[in-house]
Amino acid sequence: MPPQTQPPDDADRRRAAPAIVCYAVDRVPPCDLALYRSAREGMTRIAETIVPPREARTFEVPAGHFFRIVSIEGPQVGDLNLWNASDLSERFFSGKTRALHATHVGTGDRLWSSLPHLRPLATITHDTLDWYGWDADGAGVHDVIGTRCDPYTQRLLGGDDYHHCCHSNLTRALADHRGLPLAEAEPHVHDVLNVFMCTGFTRDAHRYFMKASPVRPGDFLELFAEIDLLGALSACPGGDCGSSHSSDAARCHPLKVEIYRPREGALAAWRPPERNAYARSHGR
Repeated sequence: MPPQTQPPDDADRRRAAPAIVCYAVDRVPPCDLALYRSAREGMTRIAETIVPPREARTFEVPAGHFFRIVSIEGPQVGDLNLWNASDLSERFFSGKTRALHATHVGTGDRLWSSLPHLRPLATITHDTLDWYGWDADGAGVHDVIGTRCDPYTQRLLGGDDYHHCCHSNLTRALADHRGLPLAEAEPHVHDVLNVFMCTGFTRDAHRYFMKASPVRPGDFLELFAEIDLLGALSACPGGDCGSSHSSDAARCHPLKVEIYRPREGALAAWRPPERNAYARSHGR
């Protein structure tokens, strides 16, 4: 829609105001990548979970262990939820992760938890798609801007019900894992890390777009569990998200989650992060 308001005389000057990065990102507590890289050497795979196409599965990762999300058959996007394994109220906070890092995350970035906890849940330690960078459309991989496909938006825009949206997949998986009714599990499902998804914003109207993921069989995103984690991963019904979303038309593939234990003594200098130190007084 064209503007309905006449611009002021100094509109150009106002538009030319300098852009200021919102958070002092140089003050975000750094991760010790050298320590993590050393701990990766000689680690042992101790468990794995296959996530079927258009479904979700849960997995648990002990603090101080690594986990990988792996492409195993063909290009496939995964929607990831993470919780504190002993407290579902502490969960992945995609909005704050985006604000502290960027719209797309990679090696060295951390996945932060919800308020009032606000601490790293996991740290990205290796990414075989780090070569992709930013393409000519301004797209990158592993975004924290998309919310997850869901049946409510499908009903709103399509007028029908589709039960294999990532939101529903994650809800069923969490309910099954915790023995919860669907209505109790659903509020714990949250905005995701879109693993392997290739996304950006259009240059004209800044609309969120997706394009075919560059992921290949054997590619993986590896993370380090900073606390005991419960994870859930949905193999998105959009497949590589290059053509459609929330449908049975896209070609979909399974994903795999692998859990790794570092070698003995490799993390002697590591400690789990403490919850945020703010006293929660809120000025009272």
